[in-house]
Amino acid sequence: MQKILTVTGMHRLLYGCNAFVVFILMAFMCLTQNRINQSMTARAFLEQAGAVPQSSTVIFCTTILAFSAFILVGHFYIKSKNRHTRYLLFAAEVVICMLLMRVLNLAYDGVVLLVAADLMYKHEGHRQEYTLLVALICLYFITNSNIAISQAKVISFEAYASYYNAETKAVILALRNTFYSINIVCFVFYLVLLVKNKHEEKERIRLLNEKLEEANQRLRAYAIEVAHMAETRERNRLAREIHDTLGHALTGIAAGLDACIITLEVAPELTKQQLNKIRDAARKGITDVRRSVKKLRPDDLERLPFQEALLEMTKDYSASSGMEITFDIFSWSDNLRQDQEDVIYRVLQESITNAKRHGQATKVKITIGGNENYLLIVIADNGRGCENVKQGFGLKHMRERLELLHGTIHYWSDEGFIVEAMIPLNREVNK
Repeated sequence: MQKILTVTGMHRLLYGCNAFVVFILMAFMCLTQNRINQSMTARAFLEQAGAVPQSSTVIFCTTILAFSAFILVGHFYIKSKNRHTRYLLFAAEVVICMLLMRVLNLAYDGVVLLVAADLMYKHEGHRQEYTLLVALICLYFITNSNIAISQAKVISFEAYASYYNAETKAVILALRNTFYSINIVCFVFYLVLLVKNKHEEKERIRLLNEKLEEANQRLRAYAIEVAHMAETRERNRLAREIHDTLGHALTGIAAGLDACIITLEVAPELTKQQLNKIRDAARKGITDVRRSVKKLRPDDLERLPFQEALLEMTKDYSASSGMEITFDIFSWSDNLRQDQEDVIYRVLQESITNAKRHGQATKVKITIGGNENYLLIVIADNGRGCENVKQGFGLKHMRERLELLHGTIHYWSDEGFIVEAMIPLNREVNK
Protein backbone atom coordinates (compact mmCIF):
# COMPACT_ATOMS: atom_id res chain seq x y z
CA MET A 1 0.00 0.00 0.00
CA GLN A 2 2.89 2.34 0.81
CA LYS A 3 4.45 1.75 -2.62
CA ILE A 4 1.18 2.49 -4.39
CA LEU A 5 0.87 5.76 -2.50
CA THR A 6 4.48 6.65 -3.45
CA VAL A 7 3.74 6.14 -7.14
CA THR A 8 0.53 8.12 -6.79
CA GLY A 9 2.42 10.90 -5.03
CA MET A 10 5.05 10.96 -7.79
CA HIS A 11 2.31 11.10 -10.39
CA ARG A 12 0.83 14.13 -8.66
CA LEU A 13 4.28 15.69 -8.41
CA LEU A 14 4.60 15.38 -12.20
CA TYR A 15 1.34 17.29 -12.58
CA GLY A 16 2.55 19.93 -10.13
CA CYS A 17 5.91 20.29 -11.88
CA ASN A 18 4.30 20.68 -15.31
CA ALA A 19 1.72 23.13 -13.96
CA PHE A 20 4.51 25.26 -12.49
CA VAL A 21 6.51 25.28 -15.75
CA VAL A 22 3.45 25.99 -17.92
CA PHE A 23 2.34 28.94 -15.82
CA ILE A 24 5.89 30.32 -15.54
CA LEU A 25 6.30 30.24 -19.33
CA MET A 26 2.84 31.71 -19.86
CA ALA A 27 3.59 34.50 -17.39
CA PHE A 28 6.94 35.14 -19.08
CA MET A 29 5.36 35.54 -22.53
CA CYS A 30 2.55 37.74 -21.26
CA LEU A 31 4.94 39.94 -19.27
CA THR A 32 7.34 40.22 -22.23
CA GLN A 33 4.56 41.20 -24.65
CA ASN A 34 3.33 43.88 -22.22
CA ARG A 35 6.84 45.31 -21.86
CA ILE A 36 7.26 45.32 -25.65
CA ASN A 37 4.02 47.23 -26.05
CA GLN A 38 4.96 49.71 -23.35
CA SER A 39 8.43 50.29 -24.79
CA MET A 40 7.03 50.99 -28.28
CA THR A 41 9.31 48.35 -29.88
CA ALA A 42 6.56 46.14 -31.22
CA ARG A 43 7.51 46.72 -34.90
CA ALA A 44 11.07 45.57 -34.36
CA PHE A 45 9.87 42.56 -32.38
CA LEU A 46 7.39 41.56 -35.10
CA GLU A 47 10.04 41.82 -37.78
CA GLN A 48 12.32 39.58 -35.77
CA ALA A 49 9.54 37.11 -34.75
CA GLY A 50 8.03 36.79 -38.23
CA ALA A 51 4.46 36.36 -36.90
CA VAL A 52 1.80 38.28 -35.01
CA PRO A 53 1.44 37.03 -31.39
CA GLN A 54 -1.86 36.61 -29.64
CA SER A 55 -2.80 39.10 -26.97
CA SER A 56 -1.64 38.55 -23.41
CA THR A 57 -5.25 38.15 -22.26
CA VAL A 58 -5.91 35.42 -24.83
CA ILE A 59 -2.69 33.60 -23.92
CA PHE A 60 -3.45 33.81 -20.19
CA CYS A 61 -7.10 32.69 -20.41
CA THR A 62 -6.49 29.97 -22.99
CA THR A 63 -3.58 28.52 -20.99
CA ILE A 64 -5.60 28.46 -17.76
CA LEU A 65 -8.59 26.80 -19.44
CA ALA A 66 -6.52 24.31 -21.44
CA PHE A 67 -4.44 23.13 -18.50
CA SER A 68 -7.50 22.95 -16.23
CA ALA A 69 -9.25 20.82 -18.87
CA PHE A 70 -6.10 18.70 -19.16
CA ILE A 71 -6.10 18.01 -15.40
CA LEU A 72 -9.83 17.26 -15.39
CA VAL A 73 -9.66 14.84 -18.31
CA GLY A 74 -6.59 13.18 -16.80
CA HIS A 75 -8.44 12.72 -13.50
CA PHE A 76 -11.40 11.03 -15.19
CA TYR A 77 -9.01 8.92 -17.26
CA ILE A 78 -7.32 7.61 -14.10
CA LYS A 79 -10.65 6.94 -12.35
CA SER A 80 -12.44 5.38 -15.34
CA LYS A 81 -13.01 1.62 -15.25
CA ASN A 82 -14.51 1.24 -18.73
CA ARG A 83 -11.92 0.50 -21.40
CA HIS A 84 -13.71 2.32 -24.25
CA THR A 85 -14.29 5.38 -22.07
CA ARG A 86 -10.57 5.45 -21.25
CA TYR A 87 -9.73 5.40 -24.97
CA LEU A 88 -11.94 8.43 -25.58
CA LEU A 89 -10.53 10.30 -22.58
CA PHE A 90 -6.97 9.53 -23.66
CA ALA A 91 -7.68 10.87 -27.15
CA ALA A 92 -9.17 14.02 -25.57
CA GLU A 93 -6.06 14.36 -23.39
CA VAL A 94 -3.81 14.21 -26.48
CA VAL A 95 -5.88 16.89 -28.25
CA ILE A 96 -5.77 19.20 -25.21
CA CYS A 97 -2.01 18.60 -24.92
CA MET A 98 -1.52 19.74 -28.54
CA LEU A 99 -3.71 22.80 -27.94
CA LEU A 100 -1.75 23.71 -24.81
CA MET A 101 1.56 23.43 -26.67
CA ARG A 102 0.17 25.62 -29.44
CA VAL A 103 -0.99 28.31 -26.98
CA LEU A 104 2.51 28.36 -25.47
CA ASN A 105 4.00 28.79 -28.97
CA LEU A 106 5.67 25.36 -28.69
CA ALA A 107 7.88 26.73 -25.93
CA TYR A 108 7.35 23.61 -23.82
CA ASP A 109 6.52 20.03 -24.77
CA GLY A 110 7.00 18.40 -21.36
CA VAL A 111 3.25 17.87 -21.09
CA VAL A 112 3.72 15.04 -23.59
CA LEU A 113 5.53 13.13 -20.85
CA LEU A 114 2.56 13.82 -18.57
CA VAL A 115 0.26 12.18 -21.13
CA ALA A 116 2.62 9.21 -21.27
CA ALA A 117 2.64 9.03 -17.46
CA ASP A 118 -1.16 8.88 -17.39
CA LEU A 119 -1.15 6.11 -19.96
CA MET A 120 1.43 4.04 -18.10
CA TYR A 121 -0.21 4.61 -14.72
CA LYS A 122 -3.53 3.17 -15.86
CA HIS A 123 -2.68 0.65 -18.54
CA GLU A 124 -2.61 -2.99 -17.45
CA GLY A 125 -2.96 -6.37 -19.06
CA HIS A 126 -1.16 -8.51 -21.60
CA ARG A 127 1.50 -7.02 -23.93
CA GLN A 128 1.64 -3.88 -21.83
CA GLU A 129 5.18 -2.97 -22.93
CA TYR A 130 4.30 -3.09 -26.64
CA THR A 131 1.17 -1.01 -26.15
CA LEU A 132 3.10 1.67 -24.26
CA LEU A 133 5.87 1.74 -26.85
CA VAL A 134 3.39 2.25 -29.70
CA ALA A 135 1.58 4.95 -27.73
CA LEU A 136 4.83 6.86 -27.02
CA ILE A 137 5.87 6.69 -30.67
CA CYS A 138 2.45 8.03 -31.68
CA LEU A 139 2.77 10.86 -29.16
CA TYR A 140 6.18 11.74 -30.54
CA PHE A 141 4.91 11.95 -34.11
CA ILE A 142 1.85 13.93 -33.03
CA THR A 143 4.05 16.43 -31.25
CA ASN A 144 6.41 16.86 -34.19
CA SER A 145 3.49 17.10 -36.63
CA ASN A 146 2.01 19.81 -34.45
CA ILE A 147 5.34 21.63 -34.51
CA ALA A 148 5.64 21.31 -38.29
CA ILE A 149 2.10 22.57 -38.93
CA SER A 150 2.33 25.47 -36.50
CA GLN A 151 5.94 26.48 -37.09
CA ALA A 152 5.09 29.32 -39.47
CA LYS A 153 2.37 30.73 -37.20
CA VAL A 154 4.10 30.85 -33.84
CA ILE A 155 6.72 33.02 -32.22
CA SER A 156 9.60 30.98 -30.84
CA PHE A 157 10.60 31.18 -27.21
CA GLU A 158 14.02 32.43 -28.30
CA ALA A 159 12.33 35.45 -29.93
CA TYR A 160 10.80 36.38 -26.59
CA ALA A 161 14.15 35.83 -24.83
CA SER A 162 15.94 38.00 -27.42
CA TYR A 163 14.04 41.04 -26.18
CA TYR A 164 16.33 41.06 -23.13
CA ASN A 165 20.07 41.62 -23.01
CA ALA A 166 22.52 38.77 -23.56
CA GLU A 167 23.04 37.94 -19.89
CA THR A 168 19.31 37.92 -19.11
CA LYS A 169 18.60 35.88 -22.25
CA ALA A 170 21.17 33.29 -21.20
CA VAL A 171 19.59 33.03 -17.75
CA ILE A 172 16.10 32.67 -19.25
CA LEU A 173 17.16 29.93 -21.66
CA ALA A 174 19.07 28.18 -18.89
CA LEU A 175 15.99 28.24 -16.68
CA ARG A 176 13.87 26.75 -19.45
CA ASN A 177 16.40 23.97 -19.99
CA THR A 178 16.45 23.38 -16.24
CA PHE A 179 12.68 23.02 -16.27
CA TYR A 180 13.01 20.50 -19.09
CA SER A 181 15.61 18.54 -17.15
CA ILE A 182 13.64 18.56 -13.90
CA ASN A 183 10.55 17.28 -15.73
CA ILE A 184 12.55 14.49 -17.39
CA VAL A 185 14.19 13.50 -14.09
CA CYS A 186 10.78 13.39 -12.38
CA PHE A 187 9.39 11.32 -15.25
CA VAL A 188 12.29 8.84 -15.14
CA PHE A 189 12.01 8.54 -11.34
CA TYR A 190 8.28 8.01 -11.76
CA LEU A 191 8.94 5.21 -14.27
CA VAL A 192 11.39 3.54 -11.89
CA LEU A 193 8.84 3.62 -9.06
CA LEU A 194 6.04 2.42 -11.35
CA VAL A 195 8.05 -0.52 -12.71
CA LYS A 196 9.24 -1.44 -9.22
CA ASN A 197 5.72 -1.23 -7.86
CA LYS A 198 4.27 -3.37 -10.64
CA HIS A 199 7.04 -5.93 -10.15
CA GLU A 200 6.30 -6.10 -6.42
CA GLU A 201 2.59 -6.33 -7.18
CA LYS A 202 3.19 -9.27 -9.51
CA GLU A 203 5.36 -10.93 -6.87
CA ARG A 204 2.66 -10.39 -4.27
CA ILE A 205 0.05 -11.89 -6.61
CA ARG A 206 2.36 -14.86 -7.24
CA LEU A 207 2.73 -15.45 -3.50
CA LEU A 208 -1.03 -15.11 -3.05
CA ASN A 209 -1.60 -17.64 -5.82
CA GLU A 210 0.80 -20.04 -4.12
CA LYS A 211 -1.03 -19.61 -0.83
CA LEU A 212 -4.34 -20.03 -2.63
CA GLU A 213 -3.15 -23.25 -4.24
CA GLU A 214 -1.95 -24.49 -0.86
CA ALA A 215 -5.31 -23.58 0.65
CA ASN A 216 -7.08 -25.39 -2.20
CA GLN A 217 -5.02 -28.50 -1.54
CA ARG A 218 -5.91 -28.37 2.14
CA LEU A 219 -9.54 -27.78 1.20
CA ARG A 220 -9.52 -30.78 -1.11
CA ALA A 221 -8.00 -32.92 1.64
CA TYR A 222 -10.61 -31.60 4.07
CA ALA A 223 -13.39 -32.33 1.57
CA ILE A 224 -12.16 -35.90 1.23
CA GLU A 225 -12.06 -36.23 5.02
CA VAL A 226 -15.54 -34.72 5.34
CA ALA A 227 -16.86 -37.10 2.69
CA HIS A 228 -15.31 -40.00 4.56
CA MET A 229 -16.84 -38.80 7.83
CA ALA A 230 -20.22 -38.34 6.14
CA GLU A 231 -19.94 -41.86 4.74
CA THR A 232 -19.10 -43.19 8.20
CA ARG A 233 -22.01 -41.29 9.77
CA GLU A 234 -24.34 -42.64 7.10
CA ARG A 235 -23.16 -46.19 7.74
CA ASN A 236 -23.69 -45.68 11.45
CA ARG A 237 -27.14 -44.22 10.80
CA LEU A 238 -28.14 -47.15 8.64
CA ALA A 239 -26.74 -49.57 11.21
CA ARG A 240 -28.76 -47.91 13.97
CA GLU A 241 -31.93 -47.77 11.87
CA ILE A 242 -31.69 -51.35 10.67
CA HIS A 243 -30.79 -52.57 14.16
CA ASP A 244 -33.73 -50.71 15.66
CA THR A 245 -36.28 -51.71 13.02
CA LEU A 246 -35.17 -55.27 12.25
CA GLY A 247 -34.13 -56.04 15.82
CA HIS A 248 -37.41 -54.74 17.19
CA ALA A 249 -39.51 -56.59 14.61
CA LEU A 250 -37.56 -59.86 14.71
CA THR A 251 -37.52 -59.99 18.51
CA GLY A 252 -41.31 -59.63 18.58
CA ILE A 253 -41.70 -62.19 15.81
CA ALA A 254 -39.43 -64.69 17.61
CA ALA A 255 -41.34 -64.28 20.87
CA GLY A 256 -44.65 -64.64 19.03
CA LEU A 257 -43.49 -67.80 17.24
CA ASP A 258 -42.37 -69.31 20.53
CA ALA A 259 -45.89 -68.74 21.85
CA CYS A 260 -47.37 -70.27 18.68
CA ILE A 261 -45.30 -73.43 19.12
CA ILE A 262 -46.77 -73.86 22.58
CA THR A 263 -50.40 -73.13 21.58
CA LEU A 264 -50.36 -74.84 18.18
CA GLU A 265 -51.76 -78.17 19.42
CA VAL A 266 -54.02 -76.96 22.23
CA ALA A 267 -55.49 -73.78 20.72
CA PRO A 268 -55.26 -73.68 16.90
CA GLU A 269 -57.56 -70.66 16.54
CA LEU A 270 -55.52 -68.65 19.05
CA THR A 271 -52.38 -69.70 17.20
CA LYS A 272 -53.87 -68.53 13.91
CA GLN A 273 -54.70 -65.12 15.38
CA GLN A 274 -51.20 -64.87 16.79
CA LEU A 275 -49.67 -65.74 13.39
CA ASN A 276 -51.73 -63.00 11.75
CA LYS A 277 -50.33 -60.51 14.25
CA ILE A 278 -46.81 -61.79 13.60
CA ARG A 279 -47.36 -61.37 9.84
CA ASP A 280 -48.49 -57.76 10.36
CA ALA A 281 -45.45 -57.08 12.56
CA ALA A 282 -43.14 -58.53 9.88
CA ARG A 283 -44.70 -56.37 7.15
CA LYS A 284 -44.38 -53.27 9.30
CA GLY A 285 -40.76 -54.13 9.98
CA ILE A 286 -40.08 -54.39 6.24
CA THR A 287 -41.73 -51.01 5.68
CA ASP A 288 -39.59 -49.42 8.41
CA VAL A 289 -36.41 -50.90 6.92
CA ARG A 290 -37.27 -49.40 3.53
CA ARG A 291 -37.95 -46.03 5.11
CA SER A 292 -34.69 -46.18 7.05
CA VAL A 293 -32.72 -46.80 3.86
CA LYS A 294 -34.46 -43.82 2.25
CA LYS A 295 -33.83 -41.63 5.35
CA LEU A 296 -37.55 -41.51 6.12
CA ARG A 297 -39.17 -41.75 9.52
CA PRO A 298 -40.84 -44.91 10.88
CA ASP A 299 -44.19 -45.65 9.31
CA ASP A 300 -46.15 -44.92 12.49
CA LEU A 301 -44.54 -41.47 12.79
CA GLU A 302 -45.41 -40.71 9.19
CA ARG A 303 -49.08 -41.64 9.59
CA LEU A 304 -49.99 -40.70 13.16
CA PRO A 305 -49.50 -37.94 15.75
CA PHE A 306 -46.49 -38.62 17.91
CA GLN A 307 -48.20 -39.91 21.06
CA GLU A 308 -50.50 -42.11 19.02
CA ALA A 309 -47.51 -43.45 17.10
CA LEU A 310 -45.85 -44.46 20.39
CA LEU A 311 -49.00 -46.19 21.57
CA GLU A 312 -49.39 -47.95 18.21
CA MET A 313 -45.78 -49.15 18.26
CA THR A 314 -46.02 -50.53 21.81
CA LYS A 315 -49.45 -52.03 21.12
CA ASP A 316 -48.21 -53.89 18.03
CA TYR A 317 -45.12 -55.17 19.82
CA SER A 318 -47.18 -56.26 22.80
CA ALA A 319 -49.57 -58.12 20.50
CA SER A 320 -46.80 -59.94 18.61
CA SER A 321 -44.55 -60.73 21.60
CA GLY A 322 -47.10 -61.18 24.38
CA MET A 323 -45.31 -58.62 26.61
CA GLU A 324 -47.45 -56.23 28.65
CA ILE A 325 -46.48 -52.56 28.09
CA THR A 326 -48.00 -49.69 30.10
CA PHE A 327 -47.58 -45.90 30.00
CA ASP A 328 -47.49 -43.45 32.92
CA ILE A 329 -47.33 -39.88 31.56
CA PHE A 330 -47.05 -37.03 34.11
CA SER A 331 -46.31 -34.20 31.65
CA TRP A 332 -45.74 -33.84 27.92
CA SER A 333 -44.40 -31.08 25.66
CA ASP A 334 -46.54 -30.19 22.65
CA ASN A 335 -43.63 -28.50 20.83
CA LEU A 336 -41.29 -31.38 20.19
CA ARG A 337 -39.17 -31.13 17.06
CA GLN A 338 -39.13 -33.93 14.52
CA ASP A 339 -35.57 -34.98 15.45
CA GLN A 340 -36.59 -35.16 19.13
CA GLU A 341 -39.64 -37.29 18.28
CA ASP A 342 -37.47 -39.65 16.21
CA VAL A 343 -34.99 -40.14 19.07
CA ILE A 344 -37.71 -40.71 21.69
CA TYR A 345 -39.40 -43.23 19.41
CA ARG A 346 -36.16 -45.15 18.81
CA VAL A 347 -35.16 -45.11 22.50
CA LEU A 348 -38.52 -46.60 23.54
CA GLN A 349 -38.43 -49.09 20.69
CA GLU A 350 -34.91 -50.27 21.54
CA SER A 351 -35.61 -50.42 25.27
CA ILE A 352 -38.68 -52.65 25.03
CA THR A 353 -36.90 -54.82 22.44
CA ASN A 354 -33.94 -55.31 24.80
CA ALA A 355 -36.34 -56.06 27.67
CA LYS A 356 -37.74 -59.01 25.71
CA ARG A 357 -34.58 -60.14 23.93
CA HIS A 358 -32.09 -59.98 26.80
CA GLY A 359 -34.21 -59.81 29.95
CA GLN A 360 -37.06 -62.16 28.97
CA ALA A 361 -39.38 -59.58 30.57
CA THR A 362 -43.14 -60.01 30.58
CA LYS A 363 -43.95 -56.46 31.70
CA VAL A 364 -42.56 -53.02 30.82
CA LYS A 365 -43.58 -49.71 32.36
CA ILE A 366 -42.80 -46.44 30.56
CA THR A 367 -42.84 -43.26 32.66
CA ILE A 368 -42.62 -39.82 31.00
CA GLY A 369 -42.33 -36.47 32.79
CA GLY A 370 -40.39 -33.21 32.92
CA ASN A 371 -40.96 -29.48 32.40
CA GLU A 372 -40.48 -26.82 29.72
CA ASN A 373 -36.69 -27.34 29.73
CA TYR A 374 -36.29 -31.11 29.57
CA LEU A 375 -38.12 -34.39 29.07
CA LEU A 376 -37.37 -37.41 31.29
CA ILE A 377 -38.18 -40.95 30.14
CA VAL A 378 -37.83 -44.04 32.35
CA ILE A 379 -38.32 -47.56 30.98
CA ALA A 380 -38.43 -50.31 33.64
CA ASP A 381 -39.01 -54.01 33.03
CA ASN A 382 -39.45 -57.09 35.26
CA GLY A 383 -36.83 -59.15 33.47
CA ARG A 384 -33.86 -60.95 34.89
CA GLY A 385 -31.65 -57.86 34.77
CA CYS A 386 -27.88 -57.85 34.54
CA GLU A 387 -25.23 -57.40 37.23
CA ASN A 388 -22.43 -56.25 34.91
CA VAL A 389 -24.03 -54.16 32.18
CA LYS A 390 -21.96 -54.05 29.00
CA GLN A 391 -22.80 -51.49 26.39
CA GLY A 392 -23.86 -53.39 23.31
CA PHE A 393 -24.98 -52.31 19.90
CA GLY A 394 -28.42 -51.12 21.02
CA LEU A 395 -27.29 -49.16 24.09
CA LYS A 396 -24.47 -47.59 22.10
CA HIS A 397 -26.83 -46.35 19.40
CA MET A 398 -29.28 -45.03 21.99
CA ARG A 399 -26.44 -43.02 23.53
CA GLU A 400 -25.35 -41.70 20.11
CA ARG A 401 -28.89 -40.60 19.26
CA LEU A 402 -29.34 -38.83 22.60
CA GLU A 403 -25.95 -37.11 22.41
CA LEU A 404 -26.98 -35.57 19.09
CA LEU A 405 -29.68 -33.74 21.08
CA HIS A 406 -27.31 -33.01 24.01
CA GLY A 407 -29.22 -35.60 26.01
CA THR A 408 -28.01 -38.26 28.43
CA ILE A 409 -28.77 -41.89 29.15
CA HIS A 410 -28.29 -43.98 32.31
CA TYR A 411 -29.12 -47.64 32.88
CA TRP A 412 -28.85 -50.10 35.76
CA SER A 413 -30.26 -53.39 37.01
CA ASP A 414 -32.73 -53.39 39.95
CA GLU A 415 -35.30 -56.23 40.02
CA GLY A 416 -35.21 -56.03 36.26
CA PHE A 417 -33.56 -53.49 34.00
CA ILE A 418 -34.10 -49.70 34.06
CA VAL A 419 -33.22 -47.16 31.36
CA GLU A 420 -33.38 -43.43 32.11
CA ALA A 421 -33.10 -40.92 29.24
CA MET A 422 -33.10 -37.13 29.57
CA ILE A 423 -33.59 -34.83 26.56
CA PRO A 424 -33.18 -31.01 26.72
CA LEU A 425 -36.05 -29.29 24.93
CA ASN A 426 -34.45 -25.89 24.28
CA ARG A 427 -31.24 -26.89 22.48
CA GLU A 428 -30.60 -27.50 18.78
CA VAL A 429 -29.29 -30.75 17.37
CA ASN A 430 -25.56 -31.29 17.70
CA LYS A 431 -24.04 -31.66 14.21
